[in-house]
Amino acid sequence: MASSIASSFQTSNLRTAFLGERNGLCVSSVPVTRVGFARKTIECKESRIGKQPIAVPSNVTVMLEGQDIKVKGPLGELSLVYPREVKVERDDSGILKVSKAVETRRANQMHGLFRTLTDNMVVGVSKGFDKKLQMVGVGYRGTLEGNDLVLNLGFSHPVRMTIPDGLKVKVEENTRITVSGYDKSAVGQFAASIRKWRPPEPYKGKGVKYIDEVIRRKEGKAGKKK
Repeated sequence: MASSIASSFQTSNLRTAFLGERNGLCVSSVPVTRVGFARKTIECKESRIGKQPIAVPSNVTVMLEGQDIKVKGPLGELSLVYPREVKVERDDSGILKVSKAVETRRANQMHGLFRTLTDNMVVGVSKGFDKKLQMVGVGYRGTLEGNDLVLNLGFSHPVRMTIPDGLKVKVEENTRITVSGYDKSAVGQFAASIRKWRPPEPYKGKGVKYIDEVIRRKEGKAGKKK
């Protein structure tokens, strides 16, 4: 009888401590320690390229409207939309400065990128960009027919490429091609499209290469010794 009463009392205490009574509060005698998580602050260093000012020539007009920028010069007009992480401002002397609007890792990445894009726009509409290519190979030659660039690169048919608007192409001595324009990305893209038709091979160097490109040459297979 005594053992059953003791067992009932222990069961009641356990139920009170862990499950709780229906009309009461569960009270635990075990101390609870609060677990915390340390937050590591990410330090975003200022971009060395992004903090450099952009000088605007006298023959270039810059229009700022919110996150939009338009640059107009003697060679053409370009525009760019800034993301919300960065902003562009112009001081009293006319110099453009690109800065971060927020302190985040993405803003640090966008800072240097959009400063470079803005500088390319200013330089492009005032001076322009060009890419020079060289064709190496027997019978490789290029000609201009209207608004098309025609390339003979050893295929069964000539390659005909339409010159995009805003670009100029000049062919010298049938083997040297110069692509010029005020949009740097468009100039580089069209020059890469020309090179893509016949990339230079590493054994004899035949193909279409940039004028300043260095091709790593490979040694061909040696014949059998007699």
